[in-house]
Amino acid sequence: METESRLDPKLLYRRLDGLLGAFDPARPGPVLMRSFLADAFRFLGDDLGLKSGTLYTERRDDFERVDGVGDEAKGIPESLECASPVLRLVLQHGVYIFDAAARAGLEGEPALPWPAAAVAVGVRPSRHVLWFALRRRWVREEVDFALNTIRAALGSRLADERVRGSFRQAAEIQESLLLDEPPAFKGYEVAARSVAAEEVGGDFYDFFSFGDELLGLAIGDASGHGLPAALLVRDVVTGLRMGLEKDLKMGYVFGKLNRVIHRSNLSSRFVSVFYAELEENGNLIYVNAGHPPPLIFTSAGIRELSIGGTVIGPLPEARFRRGIAYLEIGDLLVLTTDGILERRGDGGEFFGQAGVEAAVRDRGSSAAEVLERVFAAAAEFGDGAPWDDDATIVVVKRTGGG
Repeated sequence: METESRLDPKLLYRRLDGLLGAFDPARPGPVLMRSFLADAFRFLGDDLGLKSGTLYTERRDDFERVDGVGDEAKGIPESLECASPVLRLVLQHGVYIFDAAARAGLEGEPALPWPAAAVAVGVRPSRHVLWFALRRRWVREEVDFALNTIRAALGSRLADERVRGSFRQAAEIQESLLLDEPPAFKGYEVAARSVAAEEVGGDFYDFFSFGDELLGLAIGDASGHGLPAALLVRDVVTGLRMGLEKDLKMGYVFGKLNRVIHRSNLSSRFVSVFYAELEENGNLIYVNAGHPPPLIFTSAGIRELSIGGTVIGPLPEARFRRGIAYLEIGDLLVLTTDGILERRGDGGEFFGQAGVEAAVRDRGSSAAEVLERVFAAAAEFGDGAPWDDDATIVVVKRTGGG
């Protein structure tokens, strides 16, 4: 029977605050819901007049009972059909109280022998329903307030779990793409590193081995961060690998890749890519698709590698031209992304190409030493602040040794 409130609202709030403050952020959604059912019944059972509590979790065609607490009354079903008017009311409103009037109005449903209240949390296909049977003395305002507060807090917690899951997926995607160590290539030193500004980013580098006399290398920067950028990077790297393994021409591979990315539905859809094939004798054939021009440091000066075309993705059709360069023994090829070039100093100025050129300084250094110097100089230029954008560097030095 519904009665007038006898509980101090401040006391109810303190009970809820203690319950919600006990959340363990390390627990995944299903485990959280089971522990929460037990805690909610223990913290609030006497105050709200709860007779029992049952947890239902969404399956393909229904909600299946997975746990229960208290004096579970007879008639509590093992599952709730998605088409059931009872369940539809709960899912529609989020919180629903089945008093005498509500129970009487459920056409075609078995009569509920006791008053009940239910709360739905989560999003399809991972929703949960907490179902509470109520004792003789319960107060609508208190039950309604408590369950709506619980719904908001649990919904936020489960959303955080989904976000963390997305970041874990994105991190796994990136880890599967980035090589631990660049491949060995006779007569050359190769060093590479990528640092994400967040848990995951949109930068990548990759290497392609075509026997002992040819090495392919790529660097790219996808728009955005997080899972969309990681998925775009996956598609670009996979497309490059598949196309180049078939011995297709660079321009054709880039054109095909552009069409695929343009048609995608990812929120992150634009990517700059530089790809080159380096021969053992120093010949370099490349395509630059809107990427900051890599630099070749020679005894005569610095050369930019800018021939190619636009970034991949914005246009339905795009054409890409090949460029040709050459590395003498002792020359350095340095490739970077915007995270390095657009690193800001105290006055808002960019580290830029001038910063890279100043950091390289000595062509006599190894590829690994040059990489360390450029990273250190860019970090110091930003006064040691966290990276605003993903930062990636690839350095190739022709040594001429065996």
